[in-house]
Amino acid sequence: MPSYEICYLNSDGSLACTLAANCTDDVRAKVLAHAMKLSEYKKFEVWTGRTLVYERPMHFDASAAGANFAGAS
Repeated sequence: MPSYEICYLNSDGSLACTLAANCTDDVRAKVLAHAMKLSEYKKFEVWTGRTLVYERPMHFDASAAGANFAGAS
């Protein structure tokens, strides 16, 4: 069972607290991160080893996102 570290961040980006968990997959780790989140923490990250598997809010390249949705309408 993979090991995950959930990092909750303060509004300035500093680390507020961490939670270590064993979850069967990335999806369950993401669900746990949301379920355990206190309202004062708006940002968090889910890591497995040195790999970032999820973050909230999501950070992405807006130009790449626009290219993906250009033909959607």
